[in-house]
Amino acid sequence: MTLLNPFLISPVRPSAPAAVPPVHQLNETEDAFALTVQLPGVARDGLDVTVEEDVLRVIGRRAWTPPAGWSLQQRETMDAPFMLAVVLGQAVAADRIAAELRDGVLQLSLPKVEAVRPRRITVA
Repeated sequence: MTLLNPFLISPVRPSAPAAVPPVHQLNETEDAFALTVQLPGVARDGLDVTVEEDVLRVIGRRAWTPPAGWSLQQRETMDAPFMLAVVLGQAVAADRIAAELRDGVLQLSLPKVEAVRPRRITVA
């Protein structure tokens, strides 16, 4: 008698693509953080950028619609949601954050909160 594993013979159901983090780079100076995120094909209105305490989140969906009359021949990317959560390690001044999306690259400037920045004290 042969026993079959029901998981091996059940039909494969494609699952929804998981949110993947986009390629990014985080830099830090004494006064601010600078985050660069590569988001080719993502429109401004498809982005949700939030900051809460010391966590910055960039959430959206990458999608591409071919122009009328075009047919897809080859593809290395897929339409999928993305999510990036960056723990900065200290609070930033949310009211002074600057964000710009140009040519598929999101640039964020995140000034540190004054009270948190290290200060050099001169000893007399």
